[in-house]
Amino acid sequence: MLSWVNQFNICCFLDNQHYHLPHHSLECMAAAGSVQTLATAAGSAFEQLQQLYAQHGDWLFGHLSYDLKNETDNQASHNADGIGFPDLCFFVPEVVLQLSEQELQIGAFDARHETIFHEICAMEPPGEAGPLAPTPINNRISKEEYIRIIRQLQQHILRGDCYEINFCQEFFAENITIDPVQVYCSLSDTSPNPFAAYYKTGQQYLLCASPERYLKKEGDRILSQPIKGTSQRNLLNAAEDEKSATHLYNSVKDRSENVMIVDLVRNDLSKICEEASVQVEELFGIYSFPQVHQMISTVSGQLRSDIHFIEAIKATFPMGSMTGAPKKRVMELIEQYEQTRRGIFSGAVGYITPEGDFDFNVVIRSIMYNATNKYLSFQAGSAITFYSDPEKEYEECLLKAAAIKKVLGN
Repeated sequence: MLSWVNQFNICCFLDNQHYHLPHHSLECMAAAGSVQTLATAAGSAFEQLQQLYAQHGDWLFGHLSYDLKNETDNQASHNADGIGFPDLCFFVPEVVLQLSEQELQIGAFDARHETIFHEICAMEPPGEAGPLAPTPINNRISKEEYIRIIRQLQQHILRGDCYEINFCQEFFAENITIDPVQVYCSLSDTSPNPFAAYYKTGQQYLLCASPERYLKKEGDRILSQPIKGTSQRNLLNAAEDEKSATHLYNSVKDRSENVMIVDLVRNDLSKICEEASVQVEELFGIYSFPQVHQMISTVSGQLRSDIHFIEAIKATFPMGSMTGAPKKRVMELIEQYEQTRRGIFSGAVGYITPEGDFDFNVVIRSIMYNATNKYLSFQAGSAITFYSDPEKEYEECLLKAAAIKKVLGN
């Protein structure tokens, strides 16, 4: 399926990687080709998306860039961007593929379903990627600069500007040529995660191994599953691995970070949900992934009948787990102290159904690549509170980037 959709200039491949987490969706979905594409900058992007859905009432696949904050919260983005994804891009696909454990459903505008099925079956799967030559990875911010910035952010917290901020740093490589499909497959093999995505718009590629869901709508039910809290796996020692997971569950620091974001998500959902319908379905759930244990909470509510589902996305974007709280002020501080425009990183990729349901991930643990200027980028961050240890926060960023560095031969 991946090899087949990659023939098109625009495609989106979403893979659950056999995880069966709460509110599990299809095993795998893909969309390829475009009947119509909306690619636009922040300003009236959500309104244009609503118009596109009203015009077609069909499947939409695409992404929301973090920099839509400039529309939702009257912000600005001035930092450098070497990748160049639009702030918002959605397309009405020519072909939609839905794979469950029992069947493959094919939807196509030109009704050549059997032909597509046979073409997919005849495709050569992505070849085994040989080890990449070690790719020189540059840090946008030195360790010393990172620690200095964290201490400055803690002064903002002390002054009462905010009480938690997600600060990210960029790692990048220049003048590099990769095979995006092979690198995505290598990343998926190294770090299989339930919200993985291969996404291409022309010469921009996202190779995503995300463990996090941003927002899902099913009927009138809407839910978010923020991640806050990370500890390292120990796959060579089961007792130590269990100890790490237990330590994460009992960590006062991680619980406080998690509950801050849960409160923020509850507040966001309360703006768009029926009164008293917002609830925390699970608090401090510990889930294990190949490199890390994560603390995940689930917040849900009943969407108000007078709220259009795209307004629901706009009201909750960007996701609190990638900003901090209070959201508006920390986004100003992020713009001030980070040195790279986030773009699609810490945004979302997903789909909208003809019925107006949707499911979006959080774009983290991801490689972004621009094939035209041969620029490759990935970012990693952590939640900063007044009690954070800057050295440990730096190490957490490196832990989150470890799978990507391994894939790139480092």
